[in-house]
Amino acid sequence: MKRIAIIGTAGVPGKYGGFETLAHQLVKQWKGTFALTVYCSKNYYPKQDRVSTWEGARLVYLPFNANGVQSILYDLVSMLHALFVADTFIVLGVSGGVMVPFLRWFTRKKIIVNIDGLEWRRQKWSPLAKRFLRWSERLAVRFSHADVADNDQIKRYTAIQYKTLSHMIAYGGDHTQRVALSRETKAQYPFTQKPYAFKVCRIEPENNIHEVLAAFEQCEDMPLVLVGNWQASAYGQQLLEKYRRVPNLHLLPPIYDQRALDELRSNCFVYIHGHSAGGTNPSLVEAMYLGLPVLAFDVSYNRSTTDNQAFYFKNAQDLSKQLQHWHYRDFRANGNRMVALAQKRYTWAIVAGKYKRLVFAFDYSYSKKNVLASLSRLQSELLASGGLGHLKNVRTFYES
Repeated sequence: MKRIAIIGTAGVPGKYGGFETLAHQLVKQWKGTFALTVYCSKNYYPKQDRVSTWEGARLVYLPFNANGVQSILYDLVSMLHALFVADTFIVLGVSGGVMVPFLRWFTRKKIIVNIDGLEWRRQKWSPLAKRFLRWSERLAVRFSHADVADNDQIKRYTAIQYKTLSHMIAYGGDHTQRVALSRETKAQYPFTQKPYAFKVCRIEPENNIHEVLAAFEQCEDMPLVLVGNWQASAYGQQLLEKYRRVPNLHLLPPIYDQRALDELRSNCFVYIHGHSAGGTNPSLVEAMYLGLPVLAFDVSYNRSTTDNQAFYFKNAQDLSKQLQHWHYRDFRANGNRMVALAQKRYTWAIVAGKYKRLVFAFDYSYSKKNVLASLSRLQSELLASGGLGHLKNVRTFYES
């Protein structure tokens, strides 16, 4: 039985976040197939909740945060420990990218890196941290045995920047379910008595919370329910203080119970997706699988995830205008398109199967495929002439 370590998440069972959900689902899908070790942060799991195994996977707890500056140390220590318990590393994120060359040079371990969504572009990082993360990303892509992009636009980014053919593996959404509103929920949340919009995310500038709240403030008869970690940053605290008294804005703290989250989410009339940095976002895939109409921030990777079939907005004014002129029939038709696309692309069986095939590919002398360097020299000419039209929007998602 192959020994695999999953590195870079807060841990399992997953409570919050895309990588945590991915690790959670891989463990469930692979139960009995691989000998799995998953690294977990003690800071996310109280002592009474820490178990040594879950769904057949061994859990190793480390005394560091899985996010922020400590994520670098968290990933490095995880990799060092995994040297003794695993033959294949699935590394989620690039915080520990500095370690990947040493693993490649001095061990026979196989390294699969999911680079996530261009972490170095996020505004929360200082200029120095951004430079480090971009350098770490470069090392992770260059020296891993295989790299994974979760979105076609990220795959194009790695092809242009690093001349590598990344594997495109997105996320699943079929762990979500439609849940009818209970009497208790209706009593607890009176806003559920009429149509409402919904959004769940981390409260970060790249998710354009300020734009979304400004838009709904102008639509007084349109309730918005926004679930997120408001207290985790000054940005969130300031927005909470500014908008907490606006009658149609319902700003809720994080909801970790999947059923409770699905109950509120699956009964909304439209899902608002404001992310403008990253790749395929799990919350968007989940909304699509629930058959929710989607109003997404207009960037290339959101269009890629939704196959250009959602509704899109560019700023608060644009979003407000669309909300004021929405038609129920159009929104319902959009929801039907979203669920059809999600059932075709975004299930955990498909995702786990792709990672599984990649793991077994190493048994057959798999080696990473590179894009011919000559193609990059033709990029500008091709874009200008109209060839390779799928590359025309590259600047919209990773360059200023």
